Amino acid sequence: MKKILSGATLALASLTIAAGPAPMEWNVDASHSGIEFSVKHFFTPVSGKFDTYEIGLVYDAEDPANSAVEVRIDVASINTGNADRDAHLLSGDFFDAERFPHITFVSERVRSTGDGELIARGPLTIKDRTHTVELPIDVLGIKDIPAEMREMLGGVEQVASFQTGLTIDRSDYGVGTGSWAAAVVVGHDVEIDIAVEANR
Repeated sequence: MKKILSGATLALASLTIAAGPAPMEWNVDASHSGIEFSVKHFFTPVSGKFDTYEIGLVYDAEDPANSAVEVRIDVASINTGNADRDAHLLSGDFFDAERFPHITFVSERVRSTGDGELIARGPLTIKDRTHTVELPIDVLGIKDIPAEMREMLGGVEQVASFQTGLTIDRSDYGVGTGSWAAAVVVGHDVEIDIAVEANR
């Protein structure tokens, strides 16, 4: 899934889901979750990811308006597979990670747009800039774990999966606008893909 948003990126906390009248807390399975991004260097897509983050999600299938999303990303955990490039991205030319160590998103409203499709609306903060964005979320599924398998899985009773994709303009957040190379060589559009697997 890919949507276009005017200015965005992300951040995290802990995944929670409300599947009934009362919210039910879920645990993120980091080994099956991830936050990845892609941006063009001239014409060539260059991909990367953030290795450290927290994600919070409350999902009420009966009434999506009761749902909520919270994301917090550790900027210093950026990983593009190239140490020199990562160091440049953390510098004042781009994220200025020492001054602005986190990217965050906190939903103020969640609405349903179809079966298993949600829009979470709220402020996205990168560096010292905040813009309200709409984050599209696909509920990929919620599965009950058979009783005979629960002990093997550490007592897990259910597994849920969520996915979102969006495109942001990095210049909306003052990322990479400090030099000719940063502003021209690197594309403005950043594609972001987030997948979350959680259990309870």
